[in-house]
Amino acid sequence: MTNLAEYAPSIPSGDVGTRPLHVALVSTSPPRQCGIATFTSDLARAMQAADPRARLSWAAINEENSIHPYGPQVRWRIRQRHPETYARAAADINESKVDIVSVQHEFGLYGIWGQTFEDHLVPFLETLTRPLVTTLHTTLPEPSPSVRAAVRRIADHSRALIVMAQRASTILEQEYGIDPGKIRVIPHGVPPTEPRGRRKMKQRLRLQDRSIISTFGLVSPRKGLEHMVRAMTEVVRTHPEALYLIVGKTHPELARVEGETYRTQLTNLVHTSGLDGHVAFVDEYLSQRDIVDYLLASDIYITPYLDPNQITSGTLAYALGAGKAIVSTPYLYADEVLADGRGLLVDFRSERGLGESVLRILDDPEMKRQLERKAYDYGRRMAWPYVGRQVMEFFRAVVAEELDAPKRHVVRTDPSMRPAAIAIAGNSD
Repeated sequence: MTNLAEYAPSIPSGDVGTRPLHVALVSTSPPRQCGIATFTSDLARAMQAADPRARLSWAAINEENSIHPYGPQVRWRIRQRHPETYARAAADINESKVDIVSVQHEFGLYGIWGQTFEDHLVPFLETLTRPLVTTLHTTLPEPSPSVRAAVRRIADHSRALIVMAQRASTILEQEYGIDPGKIRVIPHGVPPTEPRGRRKMKQRLRLQDRSIISTFGLVSPRKGLEHMVRAMTEVVRTHPEALYLIVGKTHPELARVEGETYRTQLTNLVHTSGLDGHVAFVDEYLSQRDIVDYLLASDIYITPYLDPNQITSGTLAYALGAGKAIVSTPYLYADEVLADGRGLLVDFRSERGLGESVLRILDDPEMKRQLERKAYDYGRRMAWPYVGRQVMEFFRAVVAEELDAPKRHVVRTDPSMRPAAIAIAGNSD
């Protein structure tokens, strides 16, 4: 296969360069409250804006016991933990006029974790005949044999893999043995945002005269929010105007299994630490506009996450795009995107490190401005319009490659035939 990671976005061969492209998106879909659903919805809008003639259809992944009121964009439905529904969706896609299939892959949506990973995507991969591009939202270093086998199987059935960080590409090549020519790095998209209007947005939120530190996204223990809460006891000693906003609902899967236990633990910690008035919760599932508003109001953005192997973070990408001063633990994605002075990294579970870093920024306006400028200069290249164009150009290149393949196929003939007499299918007169 041609090295698609190096392709030049020129006019593709055949009629694929001019006719509308039909893309099937395999993912969770709004109104399901899920980070992958939000990502894919934003991506779909960016793809449609990049190519208004394109047709996008969804194969939506439902929870095992839930049904959502989807819009007309959802043509097929998959039921988690039921492998036969993945195969059925693939068979239906084969019968459609889809040109290319985009799977947004997160392990929990396509299988069951246990001592080994039980991969429910297998029947989909084995049934699908349309060209497939898979976006890997998680790329685990030092994978178990079952995880490594699952990812290699995806790579074998995919025309290409998309990842959102160069580190993920390196891991796939070195630890999974994936051909680097099959990997394309396209950044996590972010809303195009001008980093101004902080004072106005604070007034709108009735938070004027406060130094706002924020974290947003679905709330779960893996976010490590309790460490930033404890760090606030040190911050407010010298900055009593400081307010830490924890913005977002509890992760639906966590709420289903444990209810609001973790959020209750956090609120109790706030009370017992004497931080009422310095830590606040916004218990809402945010629209993109809400996210941008809270980011614009924020002085510092925090990701105190606990998983060192996290290879993507939509929330951190959004904060870069909004030009925020950022403090984060050094998980894989943060370590890459906050390099070269684009943010401050602190040790995992280090309340002292979080507190000291926040104070460094609050006490040094020039440092804050430099962090904001470097973050924005980097993040603006991740804006959704740019990402949407990259994805659509890449999909067209993949489809063009697929259509060109028969033309390059050498017709099998009698081995005794002279080489000059061998015809190239599609090119002979």
